[in-house]
Amino acid sequence: MSKSRTNAGTVDVDGTSYEWHLHSEPHLSDDEGWKGMTIALLEKGAKREALVEFPAPKRLLKGLPRGRLQMDDATIVRCVRAALSTGWDPMSRERPVVIMVDSEGN
Repeated sequence: MSKSRTNAGTVDVDGTSYEWHLHSEPHLSDDEGWKGMTIALLEKGAKREALVEFPAPKRLLKGLPRGRLQMDDATIVRCVRAALSTGWDPMSRERPVVIMVDSEGN
């Protein structure tokens, strides 16, 4: 029996529900070199997304094959808290905000 990988979901942070989905996988950019995976966060009922960008995995920088993407609820909760602490206002109608985090979502 194989486990299905999910690239989207919902987490609760301090009584508020946030939806998330994989926005982009790690990839090689012509301009910036290796870019890490990006996830999109959206508070339920809100308009403004936060794009959370992770650093490129070290294995890609060394030329090794890409590994499996692993996202768990704890990492997503840390991403939501990091986005909120940088001033992300999910209820504003501005453009999505891009936030850089470490490999653990802090």
